[in-house]
Amino acid sequence: METYEAIMTRRSVPRTTSDALERSVVERLLEAGVRAPTHHLTQPWRFIVLAGDARKALGDAWAVAEAHREPEKVRIKPLRSPVIIAVIAKPKTHLPKVQELEEHHAVGAAIQNILLAAHDMGLGAMIRTGKAAFYQEVRTVLGVQDGEYVAGFIYLGYPEDGPEPVMTRRTPISELTEWRGM
Repeated sequence: METYEAIMTRRSVPRTTSDALERSVVERLLEAGVRAPTHHLTQPWRFIVLAGDARKALGDAWAVAEAHREPEKVRIKPLRSPVIIAVIAKPKTHLPKVQELEEHHAVGAAIQNILLAAHDMGLGAMIRTGKAAFYQEVRTVLGVQDGEYVAGFIYLGYPEDGPEPVMTRRTPISELTEWRGM
C-alpha cells in the first residue's frame, strides 16, 4: 500500500475478532512507532503491550476507578480486542532546547505511525483515551510514573467480517486553509 493511500483510507476499527496477534506483528508496529519524528531524538514514549489476562487487570483497575458508575461495563472494555498498546508519553522537558509541545507532537506521530502500519498490515486499530487514561488506578496497574502520562490506548486485532468502516466527515481543506504567496 502506498503511503498516501494508507493515509486516505485508514479508518478506526472499533470491533475486531478475538484471534491472537503474533508478537512479531506487534513488534513491527512498535518499530514503525519509534520511527516517528522526534526533535533532538528524545523519543518521549514507551509502550506497554497488553494481551490475555493483562487486559483483564486493566479492566479491573478501570472498574475500581468507576465503581460509582457501572463498573461491570467498563471492566470488559479492554477485552474489545486481543491486544492493546498503551502509549506512555515521557516528555523530556528537563533537557535544554527541548520544547514540551514538540514532545507531545512526537508522541502523536508515533501513534499515527502505528495506526498507519496496522492499516497497511490489514489489521483493525483504534486509538482510545478517555477517562481511563487519567485514573490513578489505571496509572498504577500500568506503572505510569511521575512526569509520564497515558497518551492513548491503541486497540488492535483482525477486523471482523462485515462492511468497511465508513469514511468520517472532514471539513474541506478550502475552509481550513489560507494561501499566501502561492
